[in-house]
Amino acid sequence: MTKNFLTLIALAMSCLSVMSVSAQNKFDGFRGPNRDGLYPAETGLMKQWPAEGPQMLWEDLTIGKGYSSPVIVGDRLYITGMTEDEKQETFMAFTLDGKKLYTTVYGKPFNQSYPETRTTPTINSGKAYVISGMGEIACINCADGKMLWRVDGRTTYGSKTGNWGTAECPLVFGNKVIYSPGGSQTTIVALDKDTGKEIWKSRSLNDNRNYVQPTLISYKGKRQIVGGTCNYYYGVNPENGEIQWTFKDWYPQSSWENIAPNGPVFDEASGVLVFAQGYGINATALKLSDDMKNVSVAWKNNDLSTHHGGYVLLNGIIYGSNWINNNSGNWVAVNIKDGKTIFNTAWKGGKGKGSTISADGMLYFYDERRGFVGLAKPGNELNIVSEFRITKGEGPYWAHLVINNGVLYVRHGSVLQAYKIK
Repeated sequence: MTKNFLTLIALAMSCLSVMSVSAQNKFDGFRGPNRDGLYPAETGLMKQWPAEGPQMLWEDLTIGKGYSSPVIVGDRLYITGMTEDEKQETFMAFTLDGKKLYTTVYGKPFNQSYPETRTTPTINSGKAYVISGMGEIACINCADGKMLWRVDGRTTYGSKTGNWGTAECPLVFGNKVIYSPGGSQTTIVALDKDTGKEIWKSRSLNDNRNYVQPTLISYKGKRQIVGGTCNYYYGVNPENGEIQWTFKDWYPQSSWENIAPNGPVFDEASGVLVFAQGYGINATALKLSDDMKNVSVAWKNNDLSTHHGGYVLLNGIIYGSNWINNNSGNWVAVNIKDGKTIFNTAWKGGKGKGSTISADGMLYFYDERRGFVGLAKPGNELNIVSEFRITKGEGPYWAHLVINNGVLYVRHGSVLQAYKIK
């Protein structure tokens, strides 16, 4: 294992929110409308694809290098990329037939290994919120691409990152945009979404920020923001920034920093949060107390060690992939009730681990090694019913899939493609 290659976690853009938000607080961002990898509005999708794959509707080869995913709101698609010289990160708007409308520079990419753009935009009330690889958080007007405000987390909050920079997409709700700088001044902050001015900041856990995205959950009539640093998972009161609980016993002791790119899935019925990470960290389920001020371990599982591709909770089963090494992994299903493994199976043909989403009762996998997109039936075994391969683009296949209105969007580096799956 090389240290540089561990940068796989840059894909951590994984903002996994698990709460259905009210209309006035509606946001759209990474991994679907509720940020849990599920696309509940999608119906009537194909249950099997042609042998050559679904019909490609359009493609754009010029978005610039990156691992972020598109976000579709109304009649527009938004995505982040890089300038041709790779010195700036950019926010772009497209029509749904692939016409680029504008490009806005918003910040600097990470200046060490794997500098490609990581942040997926969060769209709320006609505004886009993005975070650069160097930790600048920005707000952009979706109508015309005008920059409205920007805060540099390094100079303002002394942001202290892990070894691979910032890989976060903001959480937006109410009048707040949530951003987690880490470091000695604070752990997580709330900014006014219209002005960028600070509303609150939490105490510091004196720890580097990690790659877990802040997630808003709801339980027994209360809300909480759940996040992580290199050594902690934590829960925060969204009204005042009070850290209500922390948990450290989720990782093996090693000489590496703790590489945690995946946020939790949350089962509101049982109050169980499940985090799963690669590099032998594996999965830990935490049971929330009724007042959301304490957590206890419900179970641990050593098969679900998702590298950075996220996972989904579907009918009481968590589906995702695991980390065997940086080049390989299986696809895994685990019962959320007791943490028992249902299957741990390789995808035939040399496909490796990757990302997972779900729509219309099916699973969608994106193999990060060879670029295969798979359609699978959920159940007690790995059942891939259709697959096709992405052949354009460059670098690892780390972007997560997106589905909107019967169209599957696939990114590979500087290439974005749209496929008809309805």
